[in-house]
Amino acid sequence: MTSAQPETPATPEAPEAPEVVHYADGRPMDVHRPPAGTAGTAGPVPVVLLWHGRGPDERDVLRPLAREAAGRGLLVLVPDWRSDRADGGRAELLAALAHAHRAAPALGGDPDRLVLAGWSLGGREAVAVAVSPATPAELRPAAAVGISSSYARPAATTGEVPLDVLAERPSPVPLWLLHGTADEVLGPEHTRKLSEVATTARLYELPTDHAGVVMTTYDPAANRCLPATTAHALDAGRRTAAVLAEAAGLS
Repeated sequence: MTSAQPETPATPEAPEAPEVVHYADGRPMDVHRPPAGTAGTAGPVPVVLLWHGRGPDERDVLRPLAREAAGRGLLVLVPDWRSDRADGGRAELLAALAHAHRAAPALGGDPDRLVLAGWSLGGREAVAVAVSPATPAELRPAAAVGISSSYARPAATTGEVPLDVLAERPSPVPLWLLHGTADEVLGPEHTRKLSEVATTARLYELPTDHAGVVMTTYDPAANRCLPATTAHALDAGRRTAAVLAEAAGLS
């Protein structure tokens, strides 16, 4: 386990409006491609499937982070999903994962280098799918990144508690974990507990809050996280993007 901070190189500008594809009967998924000329993008690039948190259909919340990560040479896919479905969002999340594997080659991505990542509730789901022994080989990601989440309750996707699964067996894939040290929604102790069980996981603690770790700021009037303008959130979001790139095998 380490609390060292990854480096944050400058990021090329990304388009303001992402491309949109559809999965699971027309559900939207944002596509963030590396900007033209980004180093290392001559062939298929690593893929990050990024799941938002509990709020229904909030893929837009993760656009600042997705753009930053795409600027580092990643194909980033961000689907809408709804945790308020009767199944907790299970069908949509798994359909999005299957679609990401199928669609990656046509979008310029390498499905064999697919990283599954999630923020808040999405982080629990991402880690649960990655470590579950029941996940089919064709759907298991190459690595997983949990961002400011809690791992002590059953995941909708697997019905399993990630902490319990990892207490019984090591993770079958590399894990990266991030959390804001000023997180008042889910304190950093939640991620520390998982890192104590998953001893090979890489842990990064960032000096920001629950929204800042994904380069956003919570707006009470909008009841939504909006793109950040504060220095601590912008820096934390860049660091999170750097960890996504590291998890995908990029320097």
